[in-house]
Order: sequence, then structure tokens, then C-alpha cells
Amino acid sequence: MAEKKETILELKNVVYSFKTYGGEVKAVRDVSFDVRAGEVLGIVGESGCGKSVTAQCILRLNPEPPGFFEGGEIIYKGENILEMDNKAIRKIRGGEIGFVFQDPMTSLNPTMKVGKQIMEVFHGREGISKQEVREKAIEIMKLVGISDTEKRFNQYPHELSGGMKQRVMIAIALVSRPSVIICDEPTTSLDVTIEAQILELLLELRETLGTSIIMITHDLGVIAKICDRVVVMYGGKIVEKGTAREIYYETAHPYTSGLMHSIARLETSRGEKLSPIEGTPPDLFSPPVGCPFAARCDYCMDVCNAYPPEEYMLSDEHMTRCWLQHEMAPDTEFRRKKGEAK
Repeated sequence: MAEKKETILELKNVVYSFKTYGGEVKAVRDVSFDVRAGEVLGIVGESGCGKSVTAQCILRLNPEPPGFFEGGEIIYKGENILEMDNKAIRKIRGGEIGFVFQDPMTSLNPTMKVGKQIMEVFHGREGISKQEVREKAIEIMKLVGISDTEKRFNQYPHELSGGMKQRVMIAIALVSRPSVIICDEPTTSLDVTIEAQILELLLELRETLGTSIIMITHDLGVIAKICDRVVVMYGGKIVEKGTAREIYYETAHPYTSGLMHSIARLETSRGEKLSPIEGTPPDLFSPPVGCPFAARCDYCMDVCNAYPPEEYMLSDEHMTRCWLQHEMAPDTEFRRKKGEAK
């Protein structure tokens, strides 16, 4: 077995909620995972499962208030981000951990030239001249594959294609050579050809710079192409995590299986109907007491509604929270080798 790489970022039992007029939204509920040096970690789940809020918790990007942490730790290189003051967090944001937002159309300033937006990241740094800042901005534009950089440097965002705008967003995230880049659905608004180019670019940057990547997506195709390990979220909780191979070929949770069967594959015949997951996600104003997926699960048992499922370790990396792994549960396609419940 390959030796585990160094852990550089770790979330421990993070609980994050929002106060609203309608009550408290329990957006992230007891989430724990780690990110290792030079790996691509995927976080997957349908809309509203808590994956983007979790990603933004890492850099404290969610507004506080109305959002607030109810518990947990976010450890980056031995320090708890939740205990840092604003000055310390600003050094981490963009400097140590970069963030590529979902929609470059709304993330870039339409009134400012592209080059100036990249140069802005250097604002406030001492010992670097304006000319050096320009040179570094041009250099990072070339690194992310932006052609004719001098021309692009002086253009406005509306003059660029969607794929080129996303490259600019990646350039901004890479300016400080961060240890970790968080990509929140970076290919959602792009066609498949440009999506492939952006994913290939991210893998090249991982090899060139040794940067770890957290890929937030609802697209299992993206996960399959580039991720080493995968975290599956539903209802603000992690329901399964493991290596990409384990998640795809040793699926241990009905929700993960539902995601797999709801997308078209190469072998899917023309006209063949896909299998959607019936029902709707849980109400996070009042989360279910038991398994968050129980109301939509074909294998639901009485215990699923009454108690939250225990955590079953199926291998060193593979974990699931599902009562179907319990020794007293009926035998199903999801039963794996007996693991120990925590």
C-alpha cells in the first residue's frame, strides 16, 4: 500500500448554521475530512447538500452573521483557522489557500481590465515594484494557458470567452502559489470541450506546482477524471468517503449509487431512461433525526428514521454512514466486509 501523503488541511466535526427569519438552517453538520499534499479531493453531491458552504467555511467566506460556527476545528498546517483574527485569515486567503468561484461571469469585475484584476492580488505587499507586479501577472497568465497575454492583459472580462474567463479566475487563485486551491464547480457553465481543457490545466498545475486541489462538483464525470479521493455529501453530512476507485466500484451507500445511476454513461443506449433519485432533499431548518437520506431510500428500515447511522470503516480510506452495513441488517448489494462502527 502506498504511503499516506502529508496532511496539510483537516476539518474536524465542523458544524455551521445560518440564522434566518424562518429559523436556523443547519447547513453543515459534523463534517470531517482531510486534504493531503499534492492530491485532488472531490466533494460531490446534489444542489443544497452543503458542499459549497463547507468549502467556504475553510476560508471563513460565509458572512458571519447570519452564519456561525456551532463547533469543530479547521486545521491548516497545525493552526486552527476558526481561532484566527481577521489579519491572520487575510494572509491565508489567496496567499496560502486559493479559491476559484463557480461563475467567472459574476466573480470578475466587469469594469476593470483583466490584468489589473490579477495585479490587485499583490496589493499591500511590500518590496515589490509595479513593474514586477505586472511581470508576475503576465507570467501567471501564461502559466494557465492564456494566449496573446499582452492583448488579454488589457481587455475587459466581456471581451473574453467563458473558458478564458475561467482561466483568469484560476490565474488569480494561483498568484501566490498557494498550497491548496478550492475549485467550486469551475466547469459548470462551460461546454464539454472547454471543460476538458480546464480539468487538464488543473492537473498540469498540480504536477507543476505540487498544489492540492479541492474540487466541488455535482458532476461524477469530473470526479472520475481527476480525483484521487472523494467525499460524498447529503443533507449537510458526509455519507461516504474513500478513494475514487472505492466510491465507483465498491459503492457502499444508496445515495452514492443513486448519483451513479442518474447520469448517462458511454454505454447508455439512445432513448434509454435514466434513474433519477425520487423525492426531495431534507429540510435543513429541521433536519431528520435519523439518516438524512431515509425518506428517499429504497432500502429504508425503521432504524434509519429513528437513529443517525453509525460510521463504518470498510478500509483504511473507505467510510460510510449507512445502517445497511450493520451485522443485523438484511443482505444487500451495498453490504461490504464487516467494518467497525465508531
